[in-house]
Amino acid sequence: MKIRVGFGYDVHQLVPERELWIGGVHIAHEMGLLGHSDADVLIHAICDALLGAANMRDIGFHFPDKDPHFKNIDSKILLQKTVELIAEKGYKVGNVDATVCAERPKLNPHIPAMQQVLSDIMHIDLDEVSIKATTTEKLGFTGREEGIAAYAVVLIEKY
Repeated sequence: MKIRVGFGYDVHQLVPERELWIGGVHIAHEMGLLGHSDADVLIHAICDALLGAANMRDIGFHFPDKDPHFKNIDSKILLQKTVELIAEKGYKVGNVDATVCAERPKLNPHIPAMQQVLSDIMHIDLDEVSIKATTTEKLGFTGREEGIAAYAVVLIEKY
């Protein structure tokens, strides 16, 4: 069996009058993430990790923010399309390990729902989707609540 590993990172600015979507789950908060799509940092980091593992460039290459077709698109659709893209090269998702950095809102109560959404989209067992939430102890842009960042590592397998 051939396996490959990929790493992804994404960050978006927190702004008023936007919905907050993380891991495909809507989270009630007074601010949301700014972006061309729904700005789901976790899904974007996972997409970049998957594309990187398959040596297929990055999310901006496949879903450019200059393309009006992707304006306000649900990032779950981008993840679904990413899984299809790596499948065209003969790969399937093995597992995902991700971390979301946000001072607020508290994300831990939402992690089981995120895991379910992501496992369904990627067609993998729930146990293959690890999501952690952390703060930066009020340091940096995430600590000042200016934005949210996400990191993801994935394993893909040739089938």
